[in-house]
Order: sequence, then structure tokens, then C-alpha cells
Amino acid sequence: MYVTDLEIKQFRNLKADALSFCDGVNLIYGDNAQGKTNLIEAIWLFTGCRSFRSAKDAECINFDAQKAVLSMDYFGEGRAQSMLLEIENGRKFIHNGIKCKSASKVVGHFLAVVFSPVHLSLVKSGPYERRRFLDVAISQLKPNYAVALSNYNKAVAQRNILLKDVAYHSELFDTLGVWEERIAYYASEIIRQRIGYVGRLKEFGTEIYSGISKKKEALSLSYFEACPAAGNTKQEIYESMKNLLHAARKNDILSGFTSVGPHHDDLTILIDGLSAKSYASQGQQRSAALALKLGEAAVMKSFTGEQPVALLDDVMSELDGDRQNYILNHIKNWQVFITCCDPASVKNLKYGKAFRMKNGSII
Repeated sequence: MYVTDLEIKQFRNLKADALSFCDGVNLIYGDNAQGKTNLIEAIWLFTGCRSFRSAKDAECINFDAQKAVLSMDYFGEGRAQSMLLEIENGRKFIHNGIKCKSASKVVGHFLAVVFSPVHLSLVKSGPYERRRFLDVAISQLKPNYAVALSNYNKAVAQRNILLKDVAYHSELFDTLGVWEERIAYYASEIIRQRIGYVGRLKEFGTEIYSGISKKKEALSLSYFEACPAAGNTKQEIYESMKNLLHAARKNDILSGFTSVGPHHDDLTILIDGLSAKSYASQGQQRSAALALKLGEAAVMKSFTGEQPVALLDDVMSELDGDRQNYILNHIKNWQVFITCCDPASVKNLKYGKAFRMKNGSII
């Protein structure tokens, strides 16, 4: 899979432009705050997923405009395809000339993985960032997962509202079961899919980390359930989750929040058996985050048969020559977009196309 052309209008600070890319390495270089990351973000949005920088669509629109328009031609699933994205009071997609009812209908068509400095939070921050990583990765492979996740979050929100009301309206107590059944139903699908995905990610991610670190240390990944649901099948997890929710009612009414479910789970990341968050060095944490993202790409290719586009924002900074060489060698035969300040930082690239970014203009 690769992008051939991109047209940009009123997107962040980027000047209106039409660009053509090669199917190998595309290097975008320039000083800080010129718009390099904005270009990476523009391409990422065609996955149908939210921006990796902001949850607010309005922030993607140029200050002097009312809407942003992005148009992309790409090759995927054995044929040339096109996609149009308008950002104005939400996002509107047209895929191969057909209007899409929602962004979820686009997910799974254009495949990409993105790494930027914000993804260091996968290792450094709390469980929310790691859950989001899993959810976005799985949603690209299985769009129905995104639907289940949305329904789950709505059900949890409704139960939380009810928990607060029950304290004043005891007659509502019996209605908790309705929302607990919905939560358990969608939770069983989410947990099952996450466990399966982490199993595949572990295969690729640990091998990639070993290559990045030159086998100096070992990465370990596992899925952590805050309140383990018994069983392996969807039905078994569903029944177990219902029982856990029922047992937690008393404490949940006191707190006003749902304490059981996959919205409390985590992805455990260890280096040589120790928490990467607490004990790893800066270089180890960066390498672990990179291994997760490159592992995500490997899982995606194994699942779909398509090599996703790699979007690597400022990936080379703080990496020594050996680690840079491994990454550059690992992404051979992919279409890759790499941003950096100094093009000499990727001096080992012999083939590709270079673009200089200055004040939102691309040369």
C-alpha cells in the first residue's frame, strides 16, 4: 500500500499544495515548527482514526478558514483508489466517489502506522494511552471492534449516570442489570480481541526490540486485566463479567463509577523483567515505543496481506547510529514518510524523495 498524490487546502499551517510521493522513502525535513508533523497528520487522518495529536477536529482547520479539505490518491488492495476528507463541523469522507456515513466506514481501507514523540507516552504514561494504542490498532484491522468499543463506552457512561441517581432514587436499582448486560456483552468482545492482538504483537514486537537493542536486553508484553474475567470464549467472559459487575454494585454506587471492565485494563511492558515505565532508560523507553509501533505494522501486514504506510515523525532523534541503521533497514520495501530537522540524520538512505518544509510550504 502506498500514497501517490496528496492535495492540501486550509489544513493547519500548510499552504495549499499538490504533492506526489515515491513508493519508497519520502523524507520531509526543515526547522522546527514549519509544518512537518502537520503533513504526517494529514496522511494519518485518511485511516479514519482520530488525530494522534488532538481529539478536536476544529484544531486541524487553518485559523483563516472555515474548513479544511484533503484529497489523496493511493494504491491498495490491488488497485488505484481515492479518498476525499472535508473537516467542517466534523469529518466527511468520500471514498472512491462514494459518500461515507461516518468515519468508521473508512477504517480498514487505507492502512498506516504512525510514530511521533507523543507515542513515547505508550511507555511513560498511564494505562489509558496503552489501551488507546490497542484500540486504534485493532480497529484498523477489524472495524466492527470500533463499533463494539463505542457501544461499550456508551453503556458504561449510562451505568455511571444511573449509579449516581440510585443513591436518591432506590426504585432505579433494578435497572442496573440492563446496562450491566450490555456492558458485559461488549466487554467480552473487547477483552477477547485485545488478548488475541497482544499475543500477535508480542511475537513481532519482542523480535523487533531485540534487533533495535542488538540483543542487549529483552522486551516482554502481556495483557493485564484489572478484574480478570474467567474463561476463554466470548460467552464465558460475558457471564463472568456480568457476575463481576453485579458483585461490584455496592462499591460502585458509593463511588459513582463502574469499577469493573476493560476500561481499567492495561498493556504490561517489561524490559528484562522490570517495568519499562519505572526502570527503563530514555533510550530503552524510546526503543520500546518504536518496537510497539513497528510491531503494529507487522501484525497489520500478517492480517491483511497489505504493508501499511509508515509515518515516522522525528523518529531518529536520540537514537545512536546502530539503532538508526536497524530502523532504516527494517523499513525497506515499505512506503515511509520520515520527518527530521537535518537530512544528514538519515544519511544512510540511498533511495527516495526529499521535501523541504518552510513556513508551511513544501519544496
